[in-house]
Amino acid sequence: MLNMSACEELIKSEFPKIDDDLYQYVEGVLQNGVEDFEDSSELYEAIGEVLHEVADEKSEKEIRDICNKLLRIMRPEKENLSNGSAKVLNAPVHLASMAANLENNVNEIKSIWVMQRDESLKVDQKKLEKAEAKLQAKQERRAETGVKTVGSSGTAAPKLETATASQATSKKEAKMEAKGSNRTLDIRIENFDVAYGDRVLLQAADIVLAFGRRYGLVGRNGIGKTTLLRMISSGQLRIPSHISVLHVEQEVVGDDTPAIESVLECDTVRGNLLKREREITAMINNNKNADISLSSELSEIYAQLQNIEADKAPARASVILAGLGFNPEMQLRPTKQFSGGWRMRLALARALFSRPDLLLLDEPTNMLDMKAIIWLETYLQIWPSTLLVVSHDRHFLDTVPTDILHLHSQRIEAYRGNYENFAKTKTEKMRNQQREYEAQQQHRAHVQEFIDRFRYNANRASSVQSKIKMLEKLPELKGVEKEVEVVLKFPDTEPLSPPILQLDEVCFSYIQGHPILTNVNLGATLESRICIVGDNGAGKTTLLKIIMGMLTPTSGVRHTHRSLKFGYFSQHHVDQLDMNVSSVELIQQSYPGKPVEEYRRQLGSFGVSGDLALQTVASLSGGQKSRVAFARMCMATPNFLVLDEPTNHLDIETIEALGKAINKYNGGVILVSHDERLIRMVCKELWVCSNGSVVSIEGGFDEYRRIVEKELADSLAK
Repeated sequence: MLNMSACEELIKSEFPKIDDDLYQYVEGVLQNGVEDFEDSSELYEAIGEVLHEVADEKSEKEIRDICNKLLRIMRPEKENLSNGSAKVLNAPVHLASMAANLENNVNEIKSIWVMQRDESLKVDQKKLEKAEAKLQAKQERRAETGVKTVGSSGTAAPKLETATASQATSKKEAKMEAKGSNRTLDIRIENFDVAYGDRVLLQAADIVLAFGRRYGLVGRNGIGKTTLLRMISSGQLRIPSHISVLHVEQEVVGDDTPAIESVLECDTVRGNLLKREREITAMINNNKNADISLSSELSEIYAQLQNIEADKAPARASVILAGLGFNPEMQLRPTKQFSGGWRMRLALARALFSRPDLLLLDEPTNMLDMKAIIWLETYLQIWPSTLLVVSHDRHFLDTVPTDILHLHSQRIEAYRGNYENFAKTKTEKMRNQQREYEAQQQHRAHVQEFIDRFRYNANRASSVQSKIKMLEKLPELKGVEKEVEVVLKFPDTEPLSPPILQLDEVCFSYIQGHPILTNVNLGATLESRICIVGDNGAGKTTLLKIIMGMLTPTSGVRHTHRSLKFGYFSQHHVDQLDMNVSSVELIQQSYPGKPVEEYRRQLGSFGVSGDLALQTVASLSGGQKSRVAFARMCMATPNFLVLDEPTNHLDIETIEALGKAINKYNGGVILVSHDERLIRMVCKELWVCSNGSVVSIEGGFDEYRRIVEKELADSLAK
């Protein structure tokens, strides 16, 4: 058992000048490290530098002896601890790339060890990081030597890498946090690093979130956007403790709780007050001579309930649920009766109802139909606190954010305005940066030419030296680092003579007497670019399965060309990939017998190349997994693509590339999507699923959006 009082007595007697902040740090290391320090040298590595700062002329040997005494107090069973343990470094630094650039970029290298900040304001991060790194390394070693996960082949499944973060903390902020005097709702996370395994995602980055503003976080797939949200929500990147944070990531657990009660129970203050009100009311009813203090407390509870407008909470919860597609009957339905997609909507509803100081949303539009997306855009435009949202929906990013945070090149750049403004500003900024770089290069070349010409001319010696010094003082500008353009390529197909695909008077029902689709009459050719839209549950996926022959119509006829070959991308395909193999192995399993180069070439045509193709699928981002699913789908060279929500998890650049690839493809395409930009980019025909029917509408997407907005307004007005 850890004897902290004895440890405190020893520390205070040996280091009388130690302040509260440093003592609390040492105490935390001792408490959390009791089972992990194998010898006194490890304890010295964790707290030795802190103790040196407050020591009165104590030598290293004396402080090591004190560490040994502390460890004996903590772990009396270990009297003779050796000092020869191997040291494990665990920090998010890419040493290979640092070493490669060391000679030329010494002054530019920034890492978790070289923090360019005011030293007087900073608690030495090395002190705060060493113990954490050591504990984590030991826990990982234990995990590796303990339980091993075995895959279906009998071999150990690959160990998944985890994200890590390190962060500089100013002494002033630490003191304010300890005293509880920091009441600001603005969030400032400075000089932090985030890594995933040995890959650095962010280095010496800064992020500032002003209270009440709405931030859109954008960047390429796999660059670390979702990881950053998780680092903030898990506390690995520290923010003031009084700020409430809610990250919508997990779906609501299914149980017997009605949907609306699941939302209402998020308000714990209201829930506790109502519970206490019921208790006091019961006590007063059961005892006519009850203590007068109970009546006083009950009056106080009523006042608090009135103050927080508790009576309006059910109506507010109902409005949020209705906006996200829950009709009155669904709001009373137990959560266990909803599918995963609807439970994610419930999680979003709970977050919107809770109104945390910082709301983190990751691709909130993925689970929503067009009506719910329009409602959410409107609702978030008046969001009262701080919002940080990752989204690849261009229209959503143009409508909701007040600011854009662009994550690239291991840093974060902030831009005022929506995505459209960001795109214009970024383009202009890059153009100006390139102009400045090119102008400086020309100037350098001109000066260098003068130096080379007159280097050995005695009469020009002073001018040459002056020019050399001028060159040395010039700031080192860099050319624009252009992001690699995303290119997707669907396979070429042979033309087919019409008719290609036709549905005549098709009806379908899973249960007799409950039709899903009735009297559907539609056709498609290899030139078709059709988008199917409609509310969730309206039958869009069912229609796709009938088109592909996966479901047989209850009545009516489906005609297809004998050589028609479908390529189907399901919105669930990404979740069904084998996560324990590489992308190359995944395609090889589905299409065996081909050279490895062919699999890699296929993956490369969808942007999965190089080492990325050899990583386990589990280690890829959602967008990268989608590209792997596209590559596997196209190995069979289909001549008609059926794509069900293909933009989920794709970044904006990849969605743009997908649109271009569809337009260049010489086969037919039927697409289910709620991404407005993609629909406008590729679709020539719009099919609307509603109330059991499927109709092609004139006027395209503009007409459909007008219809949806009217339906939404009518439903919320009821």
